[in-house]
Amino acid sequence: MKRIFLVGAVGVSLILLLWSGTVFCESKWVGVDEAVVEKFAMEANRPPRAPWIDTDQGDLLLFVFLLAGVVGGFVGGYYFRELFPPKIGKEI
Repeated sequence: MKRIFLVGAVGVSLILLLWSGTVFCESKWVGVDEAVVEKFAMEANRPPRAPWIDTDQGDLLLFVFLLAGVVGGFVGGYYFRELFPPKIGKEI
């Protein structure tokens, strides 16, 4: 009973801690693109440009990940026996 109460108290306090971090955070978190890559690109006189394939349009990025997952799943399933060979001495 004490263990359940302790796990619940730790879980609730962790959730409150994470929630308070998102509520009271006033500044936007910058990603690696803006914080590092963009800074070095500007120092090298390479200003940012528009991407060739703009994945910010709707669900294009999700569709690309879906296609990559389908292709990866097909290849993994096709070569399953080579990726995970059966144990020697065991019959399937």
